[in-house]
Amino acid sequence: MSQLTLAKAKEILPKFTTEDHLFTHAIAVSAAMGAMAEHFGADKDHWEAIGYLHDVDYEKFPNEHCHHVREFLAPEGVDEEDIKTIISHGWGLCTDEVEPTTDIEKSLFTVDELTGVVMAYALMRPEGITGMELKGLKKKFKDKRFAAGCNRDVIKQGFAMLGLDQGIVMQACIDGMTAHKDELGLK
Repeated sequence: MSQLTLAKAKEILPKFTTEDHLFTHAIAVSAAMGAMAEHFGADKDHWEAIGYLHDVDYEKFPNEHCHHVREFLAPEGVDEEDIKTIISHGWGLCTDEVEPTTDIEKSLFTVDELTGVVMAYALMRPEGITGMELKGLKKKFKDKRFAAGCNRDVIKQGFAMLGLDQGIVMQACIDGMTAHKDELGLK
């Protein structure tokens, strides 16, 4: 069993990250991963920790993302299994080192981009994420001009990897991010 906890992840990330938007993204992905852990009956704190640390090397190495995770996290005592899980979210995008094969890896691969669509939709709504309905998110997801920087093909690939209906994963992202709406500034 991994020893990585969300509390430990929150100690580690500030050593390598300073940009506010990266912390906001870390919180969003962590929240979505917690909801996915609940779906799979897994260790929520552990999945949240993985989500929180997933972009640990992005600020310092944006053009070599996922290639420096091990050098940053191994000295922090993060075990190899967790390091590989974090690296897996870049599979086919910025690295081919670790293909997502476990539920946690497939979830991270999927929600990384999907949280961007949820966040963009919440920011345009007067009530933020509160009361966000799956139907509205699906409509925004279909509009490729909305949150155009979020790669729909990657998200769809993730749905297929997980073998889950998109609505289940989207609702998990909504639920997880709603639970952390104050931290995300989505009141």
